[in-house]
Amino acid sequence: MIDWIFFDLGSTLLDETDRVNERISETAKRLKIDETMFRTQLEITAKTHPYVIHMELPNGAEWAPWPKRLDQLYLAAIPTLDLLHKKYRLGVIANHGKDTAQLLGINRFFSTYMVSAAAGFGKPDLRIFKMALEQAGCAPKNAWMIGDRLDNDIYPAKKLGMKTIWIRQGFGGITEPMSADYEADYAVNTLPEILGILGG
Repeated sequence: MIDWIFFDLGSTLLDETDRVNERISETAKRLKIDETMFRTQLEITAKTHPYVIHMELPNGAEWAPWPKRLDQLYLAAIPTLDLLHKKYRLGVIANHGKDTAQLLGINRFFSTYMVSAAAGFGKPDLRIFKMALEQAGCAPKNAWMIGDRLDNDIYPAKKLGMKTIWIRQGFGGITEPMSADYEADYAVNTLPEILGILGG
């Protein structure tokens, strides 16, 4: 039985592509290296380090600043949430700000909103998942977690007994599972595919 469905935000509902591309491009210019080669190396590294865009660079090199603007929603985000909201209770478990969902106009879909800025710690810390489940009054076995990162979303959710859907978007979608503990119950490439699994 499914009682609750929890979503990550970045690269799950929020499309970070433009900000990621800008940071890669500006960093390549700073380092005076070929952007295509730099991106290829990042994609290779992302197989084992899903948040490669924030990793420490070799030889003391520094990233260009992370662009300070709000990401846009994936085009399918609101239609997908709207369909699921009619059938299930939805929540957020994310390393994000307190008002991100409100600023994007999607807060109306969520009955529980647990983010690192409010909790004081973030994923993959199991406490933020436990807090969300407690707030929702839901047993882990009756909850699903949907996210783009195997380390931050899938592994901790599975450890607690939640069902999981890995949405392979952004650099997190390139990652290869380190072990069976990091393998999601389902993997999809786009948000609408979730509806086929959950029956939205």
